[in-house]
Amino acid sequence: MVDVVNNPPHYNQAGIECIDAIRAATGDGFQYYLQGNIMKYLWRYRYKNGLEDLKKARWYLDALIEDRTNESKDTFDD
Repeated sequence: MVDVVNNPPHYNQAGIECIDAIRAATGDGFQYYLQGNIMKYLWRYRYKNGLEDLKKARWYLDALIEDRTNESKDTFDD
């Protein structure tokens, strides 16, 4: 069974996850990318994919929380 929220196969090419490539390409802008996707999926959930879009918004929110948590750890490890 394909998990279109947590592991969509179309976002993995040649063993590279799209989200990892975006993180590498955007650097400090990565958190803004995550925030934009959260807003996008919340905005459209009533009109497009319903519960699936809410789960995608949650996925991006969890990723943002994880990124911020790791950032905080890096700040205090000095």
